[in-house]
Amino acid sequence: MNVRKPLLTAALLLSPALAFAHPGHDHAGVMSGIAHPIFGLDHLLAMLAVGLWAAQQTGKARWALPLAFVATMLAGGLLGFAGFEMPLMETGIAGSVLALGLLVALAVRPPLAVAAGLTALFALSHGVAHGLELPDLSSPWGYAAGFVAATAALHGLGYAVARNLPQVAAPLVRVAGAASAVAGAWLLAA
Repeated sequence: MNVRKPLLTAALLLSPALAFAHPGHDHAGVMSGIAHPIFGLDHLLAMLAVGLWAAQQTGKARWALPLAFVATMLAGGLLGFAGFEMPLMETGIAGSVLALGLLVALAVRPPLAVAAGLTALFALSHGVAHGLELPDLSSPWGYAAGFVAATAALHGLGYAVARNLPQVAAPLVRVAGAASAVAGAWLLAA
């Protein structure tokens, strides 16, 4: 299948965020929400890895993993809006990049409950971080809508790329997982 269409669609959906990528637009709740997962390397890698990992699964897990991540991330975001601070949150985020990268690199297929539980656990720290970083003057609901939409788009992008690669290029998904794991280890060490 042609990979250009999903990539072009993702680029068009995400391009409005680029217009607000410079200082002075922090008050735009939706745009700030979109920018946070896209321009934070740790969030970007983890969210793409969820899409890649979902593409490696079978049956309901293909939808359950991204849905579990988005739902739990939103719940974590609401906790962050309320001022809840999670111990070792940044370590949890970096650890999620490492763990999700390894899960993709090794093409792990645990039972659905285990996979969804792990995904939700990783999403909680990402969501709390999003919520705590709500910019001044932003609408929490617009900001939440932005980070939820960007996360879903990144999951979809990872999924679409993995599912539409030609068979000969399929090992690149595992290579991407390994690269994410290395980046996660680097983030943990930093």
